[in-house]
Amino acid sequence: MRFKGSENFSHKQPDKLGVLVTNLGTPDAPTPSALRRYLAEFLSDPRVVEVPRPIWWLVLHGIILRIRPRRSAKAYAGVWQPEGSPLLIHTAKQAEGIRDSLKKKYGQNIVVGFAMRYGNPSVPKVLDEMQQQGVRKLLVVPLYPQYSASTSASTFDAIAKDFMGRRWLPDFRFVSHYPDYPPYIEAMARHIEAHWANHGRNEKLILSYHGVPLKYLQKGDPYHCECHKTSRLLAERLGLSSDDYMTTFQSRFGREEWLKPYTDHTLKALPGQGLKSIDVFCPGFSSDCLETIEEINEENRDYFMEAGGQSFSYIPALNATPGHIEALVKLIEENLQGWALPNNEANELEARAQRADNRKKATYPGRNI
Repeated sequence: MRFKGSENFSHKQPDKLGVLVTNLGTPDAPTPSALRRYLAEFLSDPRVVEVPRPIWWLVLHGIILRIRPRRSAKAYAGVWQPEGSPLLIHTAKQAEGIRDSLKKKYGQNIVVGFAMRYGNPSVPKVLDEMQQQGVRKLLVVPLYPQYSASTSASTFDAIAKDFMGRRWLPDFRFVSHYPDYPPYIEAMARHIEAHWANHGRNEKLILSYHGVPLKYLQKGDPYHCECHKTSRLLAERLGLSSDDYMTTFQSRFGREEWLKPYTDHTLKALPGQGLKSIDVFCPGFSSDCLETIEEINEENRDYFMEAGGQSFSYIPALNATPGHIEALVKLIEENLQGWALPNNEANELEARAQRADNRKKATYPGRNI
């Protein structure tokens, strides 16, 4: 097995702290061919679809990848921006905001990058760039507040797989979840309050999370419980009673049972129960994406209004708002505690390089090492 090392390594290179934020991923373009590549990578992950591989391979390549890419490409085309997909744009801005904030304290001693679990920029590519920049201590923060094996654990798998092929591993820390992190709860509450101040408040707040198959909960995945915990803490902070909000789950795929209540079924039923105005917010989505823009603010809006609803207000994701960046920076700094800043003064780097050169000459005289 060939292990990848650092190209053109020099003992004069400054050591860096590294922070890698990750998100789910996005196709490279809103086209059937780009969606086919993206969905093939995404849906081939055994963390995402827990079905025996031979059976799933036949279903994926024989049915899904022949039908779904064209349909998904049309949906992505409806939300695509000149700079790319909304998820890519918002995640890049989040990384930029985090970088700007951390550099005020750590200066050039810190490197902040972002990667996508599926698609580009890929985890291996960004990890390689960070290693070439001298990152020797690495903190990875997946932007999934609520833990699921299909998201947080899958990201860990991608990091671990990359590390298996590297000669020199960094010190490593991983934030697996933060569903009850007070600055995150506070950032959401202020964000929602600002929306209400500008647009008014409707009768009920719907908190919609991405769904997962029910069998994941039955096998011990904590995602369902963590979503409800986030909802409860957010409602308490907003001063809502149990009648003022509800938690639902969206984005089902396939025919098996997923976490309930389903968002679409709920919004179709509420007007018939006398509820005519709702606000919808998605606490599990750190960035607006296809699932919030097209699925919630278009498709599910239509379901609610066609069923007799009178007012539907979608509250955007936190994205790169100052409150969200502040919360993420606090989370990162708490997880960086105990890691001393490297001494990258010019004289120290020069001395380190000289000591290394002297050792090599003494141990391997006449050899170019």
